[in-house]
Amino acid sequence: MVNNYDLEQRTEQFAKDVRQFIRLLTLDLSNYEDSKQLTRSSGSVGANYIEANEKLGDKDFKFRAKIARKEAKESRYWLRLIDTLGNKEVEQVRIRLEQEATELLKILSAIINKV
Repeated sequence: MVNNYDLEQRTEQFAKDVRQFIRLLTLDLSNYEDSKQLTRSSGSVGANYIEANEKLGDKDFKFRAKIARKEAKESRYWLRLIDTLGNKEVEQVRIRLEQEATELLKILSAIINKV
């Protein structure tokens, strides 16, 4: 299993990668609104996981980890909605980020089920 420090780094990198991805997009109205939501949710994955690690007990850890998992799921949703307008390179980045959101979701689920 990934230790706390590594997962904190990984969630931070996910948020940074999302921000880089957004810079590649053509920001029409829908992409603009979806990218704002994606920015928030991608950053919240790591922020909530960090909060979970500052737990007050197992119940608190599990609650905060569930929020981090929810934010990963939400990030995946926004990534699916974003339109790359047929740009293959940008679409490849979008797919990679969607896969990373799914992996983070699975890792967090495994951690939650262990607590």
